[in-house]
Amino acid sequence: MTDSRHAMIIANDRYTDQGLKKLRSPVQDAAALEKVLHDPQIGDFEVEVVHNASADVMRRRIQGFFNDRRRADTLLLHFSCHGLKSESGELYFAASDTEPPLLAATAVPSEFVRSCMSVTRAGRSVLFLDCCYGGAFSRGSSSVRAAGDVNVLESFAKDEPVTGRGWAVITASDSMEYAFEGSRLADDSSAPRPSVFTHAVVEGLETGEADLDADGKVSLDDLYEYVYRQVREQNPHQTPKKAAELHGELHLAHSRRGRIKIVAVPSPPSLQTALNSEEFLTRQGAVLELQKRLQHTELPVAEGARQHLEEVARNDIQQIAVMASDALGKIRLAPSPDHLDFGVLSKGSAPRKQSVTMHGPPLARHCVAQPRQSWLRVDPTDGGLEVHVDTAREGRLSGDIVLKGVADESVIHVEAEVAPAQGIGGTGPEPGTSNGPPEPSHGGGDKQHTVVVGPPGTPPRPGKPPETTASARRTGRRAPVLAGAALALAVGSIGTFVLALQKAVTAIVERGEEGVRGTIEANVREYGALTPLVVCLVTGAVALVVGAVARHDLGTRRQHYTRQAASSTHTLTSIAKGLAIPALILAALAGIAYLVGSRHW
Repeated sequence: MTDSRHAMIIANDRYTDQGLKKLRSPVQDAAALEKVLHDPQIGDFEVEVVHNASADVMRRRIQGFFNDRRRADTLLLHFSCHGLKSESGELYFAASDTEPPLLAATAVPSEFVRSCMSVTRAGRSVLFLDCCYGGAFSRGSSSVRAAGDVNVLESFAKDEPVTGRGWAVITASDSMEYAFEGSRLADDSSAPRPSVFTHAVVEGLETGEADLDADGKVSLDDLYEYVYRQVREQNPHQTPKKAAELHGELHLAHSRRGRIKIVAVPSPPSLQTALNSEEFLTRQGAVLELQKRLQHTELPVAEGARQHLEEVARNDIQQIAVMASDALGKIRLAPSPDHLDFGVLSKGSAPRKQSVTMHGPPLARHCVAQPRQSWLRVDPTDGGLEVHVDTAREGRLSGDIVLKGVADESVIHVEAEVAPAQGIGGTGPEPGTSNGPPEPSHGGGDKQHTVVVGPPGTPPRPGKPPETTASARRTGRRAPVLAGAALALAVGSIGTFVLALQKAVTAIVERGEEGVRGTIEANVREYGALTPLVVCLVTGAVALVVGAVARHDLGTRRQHYTRQAASSTHTLTSIAKGLAIPALILAALAGIAYLVGSRHW
């Protein structure tokens, strides 16, 4: 994202001229678009809305919007109104006081907007035009109906952009949708209606579905392709158009998609054949080869290996499934530290930075960071992330940064306290307080330095309550303990099934020696074969439930567990599941056999 992002939404739905029909969508469009663009987790734009303004006010606000900008700024201007084409072919945007016979005096010409875009110092300017276009009022009383294309983009692509700057224009449609007959607006099948275009923009940004390449960011190209598809599906007669002259890729928003998606490169056919082999050692060797590919620097190769290992972990026998699970555990997100405490900060002071290192192979380090609070800022670095805290608001701040990878999520918890500037001298913390470890001095004035905090388990720093760390340690042992209990129950289930089987065999042999006398029920009750069978069913079911609870706790409280604890939990629960399920199946079959056979023997 760039340093400064500004958006202006111009929405006109009421016109003093009776010939212009009232539009139904601009008010709703403006509110929805403002919300999604301003959201710090999505667009992070500073947004202003101009609603039902006169032509003079519109020109002033537009020129002011583009003035006094910096090279690092990104500007987005959105029109939701009528677009009118004069008899000479010039395009105008209708204001609340627009009179169609006097477009030059009462409307905003597209040439004016293009001129403002061309002279701004902002590095990048984006224009969205969600307009219903029509031909202007004809002199005299003769009827003029416009038809065909408006050629909107030609009004904005006449000149090359200023050197080093970029621009883009996306229009909802390039065709004439209505015309004037006499002094009245002619109705046709394309009369003004709720906007499909702006709805698609809002939906694509809000849901993250516009992030077509699943890289965690919505680029201009992503958004245009998404909107184009959505609009064409809703109205095949409406075709969005785009013109752009940009240097590099322009990211308009963060993505809220669940996780990063990487197009996997399938493993070689020979390796896939080995995975399906009947030979145990052959499959074991294939899993070892997949472990190597999982470490590959090319993410599509590693992702292909990950998908194969997940299939092995689900479907193969216990010993090989555990190997696959252990390999997958090594690519789980492992931020260090997973708790940042900025201590006491001065209100309005320059944002302090702390760095987070991502451990593991490339696939484990590839993730998207999504701050849950607006005062958190995250920038990617070569080795991980750099976290900033906005000091504009006083008080105790506590928030989370959610990390989303290809198959895993993690959370970094952030705390800070922003005090009034005079309360801490306006330049730093009060004596006796701490903002974290001292920053290394490299000389050279006010340059900010990143702070690398030690791994989880280090003693709490000043300002952090000791009980918080103690509580984290307690919760950090919960999942492994539950996993161990699940394994113990699963082993008990196997043991009681073996005991029930022994007693059942003895009862059957005894029944066979009695000949025509007696019944199988009497022999089973005499040797007590049913009791261990029931215990086997109960302990096996409880083992599965406890194992599921352990995995759930590990998933929801990932920040409290070390990599070793997470790996141990996965291993123990996998073994417990591998023991409990066969025991339950065999016990259930034995019970069914007893119920059916006892009637005939």
